[in-house]
Amino acid sequence: MSGHAGPGRFAGRLEGAAAARVAIPPLREEIGAGDVDAAYAVQAELTRRRVARGGHVVGRKVGLTSPAVQAQLGVDQPDLGVLFADMQVRDGAVVPAGTLLQPRIEAEVAFRLGQDLTGELDPAKVRDAVEHAVAALEIVDSRIEDWDIGIVDTVADNGSSALFVLGGVRRTLDELEPRDVRMSLSVDGRVVSTGSGEDCLGDPLAALLWLARTAQRQGDPLRAGEVVLSGALGPMVAVVPGTTVRADITSLGPVAVEFGKE
Repeated sequence: MSGHAGPGRFAGRLEGAAAARVAIPPLREEIGAGDVDAAYAVQAELTRRRVARGGHVVGRKVGLTSPAVQAQLGVDQPDLGVLFADMQVRDGAVVPAGTLLQPRIEAEVAFRLGQDLTGELDPAKVRDAVEHAVAALEIVDSRIEDWDIGIVDTVADNGSSALFVLGGVRRTLDELEPRDVRMSLSVDGRVVSTGSGEDCLGDPLAALLWLARTAQRQGDPLRAGEVVLSGALGPMVAVVPGTTVRADITSLGPVAVEFGKE
């Protein structure tokens, strides 16, 4: 991290942006454009502050799982963020206007873990740890102006996370092969994004394995009961107030959310 600015300074700026709903310039030049570890230190400080204010961690999210998005941002790796209880929106509920800065939405496969992911991790262990899968919508948001983000900006900003919605249909991995699912995302009934399980790092379970290894390396392993958003199955779409967004994922059914008018 350039100069002597610690994670707290950048965490404070991001908190201020979220509270005032006014985006800030990119942080990457000050943090160091390639210093992903420093960016995770900022994210950890944000998490620490949120927990100190009573926030309850319920899971994690994987971002930058799509090759197209990685190419857009000039990165060659996924990233992760932390999910808090107050980020969950009920299926079909309305997100009030003015809640977020510059939201976008994407459809994903979410996993609920039935056991901790610690020790030697491989695809078989990760699969066994999944209690069930559900369809999910992730509403991402950036506290950085105009979504002008590199890997360091999005990591520091908790993976550009905001809210998430979980569908009502639960499937075990005996009933569902995540890499085979097909996804269709529609706004007011018009399809605006499509994709498949293979568009998420080749397999959403591969994204979960990456996350489990990374979280363990960071000293904060995935635990039983946590929810994991495994990454977008297709392009993300800008949110327009007054619309209803619905995703349909084969075998997992629909999941929807409304956005209030201004």
